[in-house]
Amino acid sequence: MIFESRMYDELQPGMSAELRRLCTADDIYAFVAATGNHNPMHVERADDAGHKTVPYAPGLFVASMISSLLGSILPGPGTRYKDQSLSFQNYVKAGEELIAKVTVASKEAEGVVVLNTEVRRVGDEALICEGKARVHAPEKYIRYEEIDAPGLIVQRHRHFEKLLEAAEDLPELKTAVVCPEEQTALEGAMIAAERGLIRPILIGKPEKIEAAAKALGKSLADYEVLEMMTHRDAARQAVALVHEGRAQAIMKGHLHTDDLLRPMLDKQTGLRVGRRFTHVFVMDVPGVSHPLLVTDAAINIAPDLATKVDICQNAIDLAISLGMETPKVGVLSAVETVNPSMPSSIDAALLSKMAERGQIKGGVVDGPLAMDNAVDIGAARTKGLRGPVAGQADVLVVPGIDAGNMLAKQLAYISHAEAAGVVLGARVPVILNSRSDSAMARLASAAVASIHWNRLTGGN
Repeated sequence: MIFESRMYDELQPGMSAELRRLCTADDIYAFVAATGNHNPMHVERADDAGHKTVPYAPGLFVASMISSLLGSILPGPGTRYKDQSLSFQNYVKAGEELIAKVTVASKEAEGVVVLNTEVRRVGDEALICEGKARVHAPEKYIRYEEIDAPGLIVQRHRHFEKLLEAAEDLPELKTAVVCPEEQTALEGAMIAAERGLIRPILIGKPEKIEAAAKALGKSLADYEVLEMMTHRDAARQAVALVHEGRAQAIMKGHLHTDDLLRPMLDKQTGLRVGRRFTHVFVMDVPGVSHPLLVTDAAINIAPDLATKVDICQNAIDLAISLGMETPKVGVLSAVETVNPSMPSSIDAALLSKMAERGQIKGGVVDGPLAMDNAVDIGAARTKGLRGPVAGQADVLVVPGIDAGNMLAKQLAYISHAEAAGVVLGARVPVILNSRSDSAMARLASAAVASIHWNRLTGGN
């Protein structure tokens, strides 16, 4: 985009310019941090009934659109403020789109220009604020392309830290840890135990578990260790502990996921409860104002429609546990319209209709949605999508494991997100940690499992 000055002699009454902007929660948080305005109206919080409130934009955040318009477009680069009057008529919430307008009203001596200013909400055209600006017009012509200013990343871990705070107030989750026979596998269980999130029972080869503990500089004195010499037997023992009531969750250690899950899937002695096992990544993505759930990126390779129903329902149940009152589920495809040649778009449309008919409960499901218009309100509105999910999805349902794995890893390694991983659909939550997971990701996985278990059972 090219920016250029309008000199005093060029400006005539009636000339005008406009600027549109989507007001996001992170815009508000950045403004609050920069100005020190910590009015609780400007942050997401729970009201007296426990419902989350949408943050309101500070008045001067809205007015800053006028300043941007004056300094960038009309009169443009080189403009200097002299004074500005403002009268506020309405308030702005995160998620609303605004349009600012300035109109040259008159010219005064010594290069001063008077402009009428206003900001309106897009959609209902409600007047947010109005006033007059007096500015010194640019004294010399300036022309430049858009400045490549450094971007901002809103605080990492803010969502995970809230989950940890919530989980630390809950009873310790009795957790069967299967084959923690390597440093990172054991460390995940130990740091969760040290934070009071879980009470681990370590299952595997005692000498290997002891060696891993020594490498970490930790003692096993306070931990129960059950000897099982094979991965298969260790996984079976974890299932048995659940049946005995001694374990409320299972955590993966140093073994293949298939070996961990196989005993749980046994039709006679496993942990089936009627739904398919599905995996959910709970992701803390910098710049996203809420935890983002991605499913299924780890278990179901090419899910059919029936499996996707369970994928949606399990994710909705988890999202509700994490405090999302009515989760918004975006079912992803490469397009936002149904294409008979693209099976994922057909499945997405069917899932959306099934949710409307009550076959999927507790959330709002919409699809097909492409990735951009599932998570970005601006992109959704450009495509003419204005439903409650478009641009605001809490949960992303991917077409298959390839897309899900790529999406989750892109968010982790390019967008600097952290991911907590759990398997749902079993009698108890299953915590899946990866060798590459950070300490925060391991803690968050345990916290998610604890919060979900306690919501479902009341801690029993």
